[in-house]
Amino acid sequence: MANGGVCLSCSALVCALVFLTVDGDFVDITYVASAVAKGAVCLDGSPPAYHLARGFGSGVNSWLVHFEGGGWCSNVTTCLQRKRTRLGSSKQMAKQIAFSGILSNTPDYNPDFYNWNKVKVRYCDGSSFTGDVEKVDPATKLHYRGARVWQAVMDDLLAKGMNSANNALISGCSAGGLTSILHCDRFRDLFPVDTKVKCLSDAGFFINEKDIAGVEYIVAFFNGVATTHGSAKNLPSACTSRLSPGMCFFPQNEVKQIQTPLFILNAAYDSWQVRNILVPGFADPHGKWHSCKHDIDQCPASQLQILQGFRDDFLKALKEQGTPSTRGLFINSCFVHCQSETQETWFASGSPMLETKTIADAVGDWFYDRNPFQKIDCPYPCDSTCHNRIYDDPSEA
Repeated sequence: MANGGVCLSCSALVCALVFLTVDGDFVDITYVASAVAKGAVCLDGSPPAYHLARGFGSGVNSWLVHFEGGGWCSNVTTCLQRKRTRLGSSKQMAKQIAFSGILSNTPDYNPDFYNWNKVKVRYCDGSSFTGDVEKVDPATKLHYRGARVWQAVMDDLLAKGMNSANNALISGCSAGGLTSILHCDRFRDLFPVDTKVKCLSDAGFFINEKDIAGVEYIVAFFNGVATTHGSAKNLPSACTSRLSPGMCFFPQNEVKQIQTPLFILNAAYDSWQVRNILVPGFADPHGKWHSCKHDIDQCPASQLQILQGFRDDFLKALKEQGTPSTRGLFINSCFVHCQSETQETWFASGSPMLETKTIADAVGDWFYDRNPFQKIDCPYPCDSTCHNRIYDDPSEA
């Protein structure tokens, strides 16, 4: 980064200001206090929240609604743990957050969406906004109300001008990327037929893959999420009419039925999926995968072969959904999770590219119908533009 040399000798405050010019402006939090009366609350009963940066110029009637990621909780124990954090309580959320990448307000960093109304919806329900259980256990005081939170936030944004949108894009990272898939058509239904509405999922295409011990762990996990949160009635009925609710958290069982144009941005070696679906800690009790999960460049040939098999399964699950002309694809061969929120991977000098296009270029071309974009990268390690994630702690999830 060009400012790196300056910051070596600057104070902490000046450093923060220097990096702010690159990483984005800070945006205040908005609490949806009116949602509490509707029972549309976080796990701990606190109101839902979002951050809104108002659009300007030609973007004043365009809206980007981006959903925060953060995994899921699948039982009372894990939901209680989340309840005490920002992922379960708006009381624990930062009052301001930096907007960068797809949320940046600078044309040099975000050429197609910089002047839109940009919203980051905070994630505090643990179900990708699908839960709705009326009863609250007096012992735990846990509220499973993600679907109500989604509706309350949408209602609040519509009342603040989103109902007049000419363009609207729902997006999200990780569990938020799954949210943008699960709620894609529901988001489309909020707008008049002449509004251009599309959906972008970043690192949200989680696949149904056995772990290295041959256990279907992730299926059992999503079954737990669906049961705990009462998600069945809020998952797409085209899936739940055929499969169990837990299976309907896998986009490979959803995407074919989605009518709204959808762009899937994902790494074929998604680092979260490798570390938590393919090689969860309990499937590697002796830590043989620690170095490989820490840094893909440290994987021996035998483990890299397994990762290539994961890529094959990922691409198979993706291709089985078909590729209609309205679908966008940017599938690179990087070891990373989420690429739209970070400036260096969204749009910057040295950003990841497929066939000369950055992620921002590809998404912008697709949204505005300038050019279709459906590209899948060659296998690792062929892509020199990747920003592969290196984990400081090999056991970090």
